[in-house]
Amino acid sequence: MLQACATPADNLNFLASEQGFARSKIMAAGYDLLVYQNQLEPLPGEGDNTDVAKQTSSILHVYLEGDGSPWAYRTIVMPDPTPRSPMMLNLMALDSQQASYLGRPCYNGSSQDPDCDSTLWTSGRYSTRVVASMASGIRVLARRHKANDIRLFGHSGGGALAMLLAAEVPEVTHVVTIAGNLNTDAWIRHHGYSPLYSSMNPALQTPLRSDVGQWHLIGGRDAVIPPTLVRPFIMSQQAASGYLMNGYTHGCCWHNIWPSVLEALADDTPESVPGERFKAAER
Repeated sequence: MLQACATPADNLNFLASEQGFARSKIMAAGYDLLVYQNQLEPLPGEGDNTDVAKQTSSILHVYLEGDGSPWAYRTIVMPDPTPRSPMMLNLMALDSQQASYLGRPCYNGSSQDPDCDSTLWTSGRYSTRVVASMASGIRVLARRHKANDIRLFGHSGGGALAMLLAAEVPEVTHVVTIAGNLNTDAWIRHHGYSPLYSSMNPALQTPLRSDVGQWHLIGGRDAVIPPTLVRPFIMSQQAASGYLMNGYTHGCCWHNIWPSVLEALADDTPESVPGERFKAAER
């Protein structure tokens, strides 16, 4: 009953605590960003622990959630956009690598902070302000974990941000998107939504460096971001591979294959990722 009455931010914290994740905040470019850590490495101030320290490495996985609930209806802005069903938080629970779940500016209970306004989760959800703050947050995490190999994982709008952030953070070596919103203009036209006036569209940016591996997982039954909207973008990126999961939707059933995706990433074997693979070279 208490959980049913909780705010979205309270629910997020409850789910994270159930998984044993450590909670902290990062001040990044003027915004407080919430971070959950799977605790494979001690957080600052926790002291040295030899057994835990053995598990650390230079690799850090960073999980980026979707857009959450920006709108109650097409014309009514939500006062708190925090996701009600945080899929990426649940996927991080399946990860044996050191990993961090990085929140966005004004999400996760901070929507009333002084520098927050609703454009940061509506028309400006992929704006330079949002990207600059999150890029700063990733740099803090990289220093905290002594990581020089950052791997970004993003679902839906988090996939758009993963692509935009990879261009800003040189330590990023891999981007994995799940039902990613990779062409926001095409998505807007498809659904008849209002333009994201102050946001960047990943499809209109300079292609990522060729040494950044891109794996884009798309659902064959995704009605939110249908494969036809993003497949041309994936095919235009020389270092990208697309993976079509025929029975999957926007939110289901990515947890079934996530361990296999993580294993393929660790082994650097893109051909072993589940799904029907396609690449630019096969155009």
